[in-house]
Amino acid sequence: MNRILSLRRLFTIIRKESIQMRRDRITFAMMLGVPMMQLMLFGFAINNDPKGLPAALVTPTQDRFSRAMVSALELTGYYRFTHPDATAAEAEALIAAGDVSFVVTVPADFGRRVERGDHPQILIEADATDPAVASGAINTLSTVAADALLRESGTEAEAALAEASRLNVVVHRRYNPEGVTQYNIVPGLLGVILQMTMTMMTAMALTRENERGTMENLLSMPVTPIEIMLGKVLPFFVVGAVQVSVVLIAARVIFGVPFVGGLPLLLAGVFIYVMALVILGYVFSTAARTQMQAMQLTFFYFLPSILLSGFMFPFRGMPQWAQYIGEILPLTHFLRLIRAVMLKGADLQAVAQPMAALAGFVVVFSVLALSRFRQTLD
Repeated sequence: MNRILSLRRLFTIIRKESIQMRRDRITFAMMLGVPMMQLMLFGFAINNDPKGLPAALVTPTQDRFSRAMVSALELTGYYRFTHPDATAAEAEALIAAGDVSFVVTVPADFGRRVERGDHPQILIEADATDPAVASGAINTLSTVAADALLRESGTEAEAALAEASRLNVVVHRRYNPEGVTQYNIVPGLLGVILQMTMTMMTAMALTRENERGTMENLLSMPVTPIEIMLGKVLPFFVVGAVQVSVVLIAARVIFGVPFVGGLPLLLAGVFIYVMALVILGYVFSTAARTQMQAMQLTFFYFLPSILLSGFMFPFRGMPQWAQYIGEILPLTHFLRLIRAVMLKGADLQAVAQPMAALAGFVVVFSVLALSRFRQTLD
């Protein structure tokens, strides 16, 4: 016992800690899962130069010059014309709903003006709510379009500079003409802050009830599982309301973020989103035995949610498998909703899809929470 270091005692302690680690499955999974998740997400899913962006083409006449220019834009890899025969009204609805990132408008007299050398013009409307998405694609416009017309018209190389100068590419950055990053980040921060606080606070508060043994007192009362769940989660709506007020006021007063849409529509979306988050926290509390495990579960959920939702990196820049994962995260749909309402002035019809997705999360999380709660009773 007087020895400073005993290998026997040391190995005994190591064996005890190994057994304890193996029993704490959530912590063990976090130790292995988080590094692998970071490796996969940062290595494959994150891309700051998105390509294959959906675009709509508005052109009354399909002449050889317009076809050559559209083909050249597609060959750059940035543009993917998902709506090649859109009307002006259809294109406006598509870009307002976020279904396309660009609208390329070719005038009816484009071909005749090219043949006459009469300064032909094309209009590129870009959804600039996320400035990083449109920057790379816009930078390639003038050169690519001009080269396409040179090849199609058979112009000699010596006249290339003069011909290129005749093509006028008009770029209209919609919803964020100055490319201010805060206009994209600050509204998204509302979703991130609510996600971090609502989910974690709910999960830890309910887990604390189990740790302290007060949940048994609630179960002995003449209440149903759904009454216990609602009684636990509804007080957090007050905290969420305070956070929403603070962030929206700061966004307008401090950062100057425009608020084009209707406040009632935004608040309705926020209410559904908060409801989904607090119920998700309830689900986490039924899987965690301690507050530490509840915190670990929420952080394990935060990492892919923040990286794959389109908050930090362009959503359409990720590979298809990463976009599929992002679609099952509530934050992805909330970001689309709040940016559409605040920056685009979208109405209920334009945000019906993300609103319905958030409502679907509420239903799914509620079923999971009630089923998990009944299992804990057994």
